[in-house]
Amino acid sequence: MKEITRINHIGLRVKNLGASRQFYQQLGFEFIAGPIGPEPVAIMEHPSGVNINFILNADSECTENVLMDIAAKNTGYTHVALEVTNIASARKAIKELGITITEEVEFEGAQFFFIRDPDKNVIEFHQPSNS
Repeated sequence: MKEITRINHIGLRVKNLGASRQFYQQLGFEFIAGPIGPEPVAIMEHPSGVNINFILNADSECTENVLMDIAAKNTGYTHVALEVTNIASARKAIKELGITITEEVEFEGAQFFFIRDPDKNVIEFHQPSNS
């Protein structure tokens, strides 16, 4: 569809708004609103325009990411990839925040690494190849 212009927001189901808000603020996201609506939802946005809607109804008993941490390969979105201008600088900032990097990869000139948020949602930091 030619009418699509960009991704408007990413929806993440979370257990604890305070923990999620604190984590994403470390990554430069700013709190916009919430909880609002019937779900309810809280909204944070990064200056780059990336918008996250936290859906505040996750099962507090859930301890794993059902798309990434179990043997069955269920369908669904597995991660969000945030493009960065300098992967080394981003990696250093993440390490300084005390956030664990779960995997680092270089593939055909592209470099990327992965972290997990408090609810084990996967976030990729991605610097494309210069070629």
